[in-house]
Amino acid sequence: MVVLPISGEKETYKVSPTKIIAVGRNYFEHLKEALAGKEGSAIDIPKEPILFAKTPNVLIGNGEPIVIPRIVKKYNFSNPRTDHEAELALIISRRCKGIPVEKAMDYILGFTCANDVSQRNIQETDVSGWFRGKSFDTFCPLGPVLVPLERIGDPQNLEITCRVNGRVVQSGNTQQMIFKIPALISFISENVSLEPGDIILTGTPSGVGPIHAGDEVEVEISGIGILRNPVVEQG
Repeated sequence: MVVLPISGEKETYKVSPTKIIAVGRNYFEHLKEALAGKEGSAIDIPKEPILFAKTPNVLIGNGEPIVIPRIVKKYNFSNPRTDHEAELALIISRRCKGIPVEKAMDYILGFTCANDVSQRNIQETDVSGWFRGKSFDTFCPLGPVLVPLERIGDPQNLEITCRVNGRVVQSGNTQQMIFKIPALISFISENVSLEPGDIILTGTPSGVGPIHAGDEVEVEISGIGILRNPVVEQG
């Protein structure tokens, strides 16, 4: 169970989503790096948000270890890649369905840092899509706090930084999103009902890369704080 302190309050928030919906390739520079070297992959801006799900078993808190699963070794990948992806996460405050863009922000409880950890080899080779590579246990750290909507300032102008062992590997700003936060909530709610506590991961800037056992990964977002997690291998 993940429990987040609420910024500016004495209360805490128990994270308990019915679903975690993530947005793929929502920063143009990351879109370019994701498609780099893939034959026939023109760099076209998506017409709609690219959605995928992560299952609730992925959730861990600040300071807890990201665990690279034992099964990865079974495949003997020539270049095994489990990657960090620094993201702004938002939590839904109340049930919504088919919400117009202009009302979407009214349904946000607050924001926190997230790391959309991805086992890249499995993600890219599974016939069924991204499910397994995105949903291994511990593959979505959240924290260190939940910042209520009214305290975040402009959520569309937040600096996002990821560091591995102190070295900056990702640096971006939420203003670089292809689909902005209200558009994401509106589009997702047109497709599925969003329930209180549901989590939306809004995409990652460029610079995603591998993490290994022994690393420490930090995701920092201005106005929220630093999410730190060590990396281990499953024993």
